[in-house]
Amino acid sequence: MAQKIDGKAAAARVKEELALQVCKLRELGVTPGLAVIMVGDNPASAVYVRNKEKAAQQVGIQSKMIHLPEQTTQAQLLALIEELNRDAGIHGILVQLPLPDHFDERAVLLAISPNKDVDAFHPQNVGHIMIGDYGFLPCTPAGVMELIHTAGISPRGKHCVVVGRSNIVGKPMAMLLLHEDATVTICHSKTADLPSVTRQADMLVSAVGRAKFITADMVKPGAVVIDVGMNRDENGKLCGDVDAASVEPVAGYLTPVPGGVGPMTVAMLMRNTVFSARRQLENRN
Repeated sequence: MAQKIDGKAAAARVKEELALQVCKLRELGVTPGLAVIMVGDNPASAVYVRNKEKAAQQVGIQSKMIHLPEQTTQAQLLALIEELNRDAGIHGILVQLPLPDHFDERAVLLAISPNKDVDAFHPQNVGHIMIGDYGFLPCTPAGVMELIHTAGISPRGKHCVVVGRSNIVGKPMAMLLLHEDATVTICHSKTADLPSVTRQADMLVSAVGRAKFITADMVKPGAVVIDVGMNRDENGKLCGDVDAASVEPVAGYLTPVPGGVGPMTVAMLMRNTVFSARRQLENRN
């Protein structure tokens, strides 16, 4: 039976450590500031934004939540981002995705200063991740790495299979595993005979966004299974990419949904914000 990797507990420990760092920064005259911009009324986005605001309060980060109407123009949003780029009290800027259809998401993300890009989506930060010389890490992959370290698991020498090739999770996830000496395979919708590949994985990370996609016959006995998915099943119940009921007896470790990767993603956003504030202070000195 798989050992559960508790993301809530791990995230709580990270936030406790960050709260101490924030206290020290405040003593030096710096209060980390995070601006989160949401455009429109996407219910899922609203939940994510509330979770980020709550986490910021727990850590002591000054959060600035900006909710814009759906009719906001691209020019107005870009002007707001530029204003936040210039604001010395804001150390992290995040635009909640997805944006309404009339926005050019790529142009919006490019407008965020790489020094305040706490999602690590800007090409400059992506390049740093590629070569292993990074400041910010994308929050979900960073959260996955924190979870496996918490469980005492090392990727070194292991065959790690990442299912999903998105710029947000799949690709950077593969890079972080590679930086820790794993042998990495990336799978996607065009991969031939996917189960034969996933069954070779010592560590399997699924980030495809399909409910209960990973089943027991796709998992190597004793494997570490990381479920990045956040989906709804046929009954509307929250679930991941992994069919937990069938995989749990096979895997060695398994992250639950909810309570696994999700809390860690938010905790890593807080870590990036605190890092940005500390870097600003160091540059000032």
